Amino acid sequence: MSNETSLSLDELNDRIAILEDNIRQLIEQAAAASGEQSEARIADRINQQNDELDRLLKIRETRQKK
Repeated sequence: MSNETSLSLDELNDRIAILEDNIRQLIEQAAAASGEQSEARIADRINQQNDELDRLLKIRETRQKK
């Protein structure tokens, strides 16, 4: 895991945008997926991306309060 606290606000915003796009794409894949294993794998990936997104949003929020 890299150290997001050293990222500039622009870099943090870029990572957040990438995660949001990844999540959107994963949701589209889940809608088209067939089979429990595919769906479970995509759901796990969505959860992982959402966790990372939440973490970065908290870092950004903390920085914006300073």
